[in-house]
Amino acid sequence: MSQVTVLLDASRRGDTAALEQLFDLLYQDLRQLAHAKLRRSGQFTLLDTTGLVHESYLRLFKAGSIDAQDRGHFMGYAAQVMRSIVVDFVRRRSTDRRGGDIIHVDLDAAGAQVEDAREREVLEIHEALQELSKIDPRLVRVVEMRYFAGMTEEEVADALDRSVRSVARDWEKARLFLASNLAQ
Repeated sequence: MSQVTVLLDASRRGDTAALEQLFDLLYQDLRQLAHAKLRRSGQFTLLDTTGLVHESYLRLFKAGSIDAQDRGHFMGYAAQVMRSIVVDFVRRRSTDRRGGDIIHVDLDAAGAQVEDAREREVLEIHEALQELSKIDPRLVRVVEMRYFAGMTEEEVADALDRSVRSVARDWEKARLFLASNLAQ
């Protein structure tokens, strides 16, 4: 049993020190994941790689335990958390730009659009993934691991306990779904 698996088991039992050790052990991998996520999303979040890793740690620590079986599962979960953080930052920034806590009565939905094209793209991808999750949540996991975490098809197959061929098909289905939804 690998050290990561042992720490994940301890974390599931409520050992917060194990979660800290897990982050120490995987810190460089998490930095690479965060760097890839920020590179794909642009620098509009005002987060740097370290900030995104630390924000992820805080969210995972607040959750108390992580339901992951091994390194692959954990990195997939971390990618999901990082995606959530970036989407939250984009939404918050968009809200602040429109007046923050001021109460608006908006009769025109077009007036509520996010101004920055990259921010709009992040929100559109997030919404498309939410739609895809209603159809097939496994496809969303594949996208999170392949696109957001930068994992190979082999790593995704190991994490999801599926064949590489199945992951390749799922990846293609998800890409086609997202392309058709984002083109609308």
